Amino acid sequence: MRVLLQRVTEARVEVASETVGETGPGFLLLVGVGHGDGETEAALLASKVANLRLFPDAAGAMNRSALDLFAAGEPVGMLVVSQFTLYADGRKGRRPSFTGAAPPAVAEPLVGAFAAALRGFGLPVAEGRFGAAMRVSLVNDGPVTLWLDSAEFTGRRG
Repeated sequence: MRVLLQRVTEARVEVASETVGETGPGFLLLVGVGHGDGETEAALLASKVANLRLFPDAAGAMNRSALDLFAAGEPVGMLVVSQFTLYADGRKGRRPSFTGAAPPAVAEPLVGAFAAALRGFGLPVAEGRFGAAMRVSLVNDGPVTLWLDSAEFTGRRG
């Protein structure tokens, strides 16, 4: 499972000009599911996201996590958007292959499991609409953008 995390001041996802999910300060999380991924990877990455110290403390150092902000009553939210293109393979030719991405029947429940795991920490979570043509808007804060791949934490390669 792969997550492209962007710290944002705000983010929104629209489907057919309708806002289906949005957040204020927090993270926009683009989530891709690969072959062999399961609930373990979803829970692992949700825990990593919730606990990463990417928000500034009083001195301006990135020393606070989303859970720290939530516990302090400060605004923080998550916007989870499915993104199979995180498994693009552009090594050959000019058109990327997406064969590394899990099929929708596997990916959809795992993106949902990732969002549910974040909710399990008490964090507010909004979501895009799986499989829809979505327009994602964001204001990147920092900018702070991280690439997380469960294979880097588990040693499993897909």
